Amino acid sequence: METLYHLIEQYGLLIVFVNVLVEQLGAPVPAYPTLILTGALSAAGRYSPAVLLLVAVCAALLADYVWYLAGRRYGRQIMSRLCRISLSPDSCVRQTESIYLRWGARSLLLAKFIPGFASIASALSGTMGTRRRSFLLWDAAGSALWAGLGIFLGSLFSSAVDDLLNVLAELGHYGMLMIAVALAAFVANKWWQRRRFRKSLEMARISVDELNTMLEEGNAPTIIDVRSPLSQQDGRIPGAVTISNQEIQTFVFDGPVEGEVVVYCACPNEASAALVARQLMRRGYTRVRPLTGGIDAWRAAGYAIDV
Repeated sequence: METLYHLIEQYGLLIVFVNVLVEQLGAPVPAYPTLILTGALSAAGRYSPAVLLLVAVCAALLADYVWYLAGRRYGRQIMSRLCRISLSPDSCVRQTESIYLRWGARSLLLAKFIPGFASIASALSGTMGTRRRSFLLWDAAGSALWAGLGIFLGSLFSSAVDDLLNVLAELGHYGMLMIAVALAAFVANKWWQRRRFRKSLEMARISVDELNTMLEEGNAPTIIDVRSPLSQQDGRIPGAVTISNQEIQTFVFDGPVEGEVVVYCACPNEASAALVARQLMRRGYTRVRPLTGGIDAWRAAGYAIDV
């Protein structure tokens, strides 16, 4: 443990840069403990707070700019892929779009304080064609606010951090083991939350081929598009209606209770569609199914799209 302590003292700036960069690229390795620890060391005069802040902001900005460029090049696909590898709930694409549509690039100011938002917001900025200068300005300000708070908390509670480090140092290898266990517990908790979320959405699905057959035979069900208004601009499945509220927990729908309903989205595991389907079931609708693969699977099969 003492070796780790000396490494942080000697290479703290490099550790901060790598930790922040890796976290903002999407890995479940929290950077705030590192920022708080080095913030405490800066209060003791071992680091310059200004340099520490600059290093953290540069790392965050570099990672976010990578996602911004990916969004510009690959469009909406990159956001779905981000949700597939993220440990955050799969409805993050819709939530991010709703926030970004309301606040625009200004939402980047607080993006890093919202779990699962930062990387997807950066990619969405590129997808929506946000000006590079505007993106860099707001993202840099948000990164400075986020990192600055961590450094400030470290300096504010520097004595408590020092006491904790001393305790861990006295524990030796057991101190290292405690840190490893805490990190493993953090990742496991995130994984369990996602697994529980996905488990709650298990239900019967309908395939795109089955839905297309129903449309061709004139037995069209009520089709609900639960994507954000931004996504809906790319076209909809013929005959689809949209929910009247962007918040999927409070939408209005007055279709026949006995009729068949198909719900689709454009998110991994049909998360948003399954959430809406659950809401409809609670309201008495019994023949509700999400569309497997959503709009992406419908397009890939070559079926018609209403623009």
